[in-house]
Amino acid sequence: MERDKVIVRTSIIGIFANVFLASFKAIVGVLSSSIAIVLDAVNNLSDVMSSLITIIGTKLAKKRPDKNHPYGYGRIENLSTTLIAVIVLYAGVTALVESIKKIVHPAVPDYSAAALIIVASAVVVKILLGTYVKKTGIKVKSDSLIASGSDALLDSVISASTLLAAFIYILFDIRTEAWLGAVIALVIIKSGLGMLGDSLSNIIGKRISSDLSKEIKQTVCSFPEVQGAYDLVLHNYGPDSLIGSVHIEVPDTLTVAELDKLEHRITEKVLTEHRVILAGISVYAANTENDRAAQMYSEIRRIVMSHEYLLQIHGFYLDEEHKTIHFDIIIDFAAPDINEIYQHILNEIQELYPDHNVSITLDTDVSD
Repeated sequence: MERDKVIVRTSIIGIFANVFLASFKAIVGVLSSSIAIVLDAVNNLSDVMSSLITIIGTKLAKKRPDKNHPYGYGRIENLSTTLIAVIVLYAGVTALVESIKKIVHPAVPDYSAAALIIVASAVVVKILLGTYVKKTGIKVKSDSLIASGSDALLDSVISASTLLAAFIYILFDIRTEAWLGAVIALVIIKSGLGMLGDSLSNIIGKRISSDLSKEIKQTVCSFPEVQGAYDLVLHNYGPDSLIGSVHIEVPDTLTVAELDKLEHRITEKVLTEHRVILAGISVYAANTENDRAAQMYSEIRRIVMSHEYLLQIHGFYLDEEHKTIHFDIIIDFAAPDINEIYQHILNEIQELYPDHNVSITLDTDVSD
């Protein structure tokens, strides 16, 4: 089944389940004067809105690319997740305000056996629903579904808490309703902030997963001509829509025709195995017929990697004809002054080889 159909179907199941639960909880909450149960019902209604946003976002994200948006509309799903997070936050703040009101002006709850059975049933339903939605979200790589599933599992904890408050009141005649409502509200707010942080991180552009990065580089290096893969950059334009580039190190004896064939083979294999489009493959030439180059690289590598915060050196090439030495380095983001370290390394190598022109490219630590 297509990804968008799975997401829509799962969201519709969530809508019906939450409308059903919200209706019963609202009735029970009003009849028993339980603010916690009423807030639980309101939270279920916010889940309905979340499912509707997920459906709309999924449909919009499937729009075909056009002239103004050549990479498609996949990133709309990130906006959907952001809206869901805002709704959860709003529900949490509203719940906190109402709970504070009830703390100041408490009402006497009146629980019935039917009310407790309904709430207990809701706990079971929410656990099943949340597990199903979250697993489906992980399977189809939908952040919106994952967020909705996580929220539903949190709801099951909230509903269980209302049961606890009811039993405490029945057994000990202690009113914990309003205070529990405040705790529930804070939990909802915390959950909303977490969702919002994750969605905004995706919109800003976060680091690609270490596993995916290593797998793609391993695939690229599976070709015998490739001696190394570096500077993998991937841009996320929605689920299953990753476009990027990579640098490969190959012998300096390869012809342009051989490089062209190699790049096509790499692109096809990465697309087939990882569903990632490599829109650009740049080349580092490796010295193959220069023994001095190997000795110089060994010495330079020792000096460069002796510096704190140095992560990598690659792309080394010695051009004897023009007396130039070139290589790239990657410095950890944690370094207090990246430019200072770079300049220090440049000066060191230039002093070591004063008769050569030393050129160092400072790469960004974009992938593992």
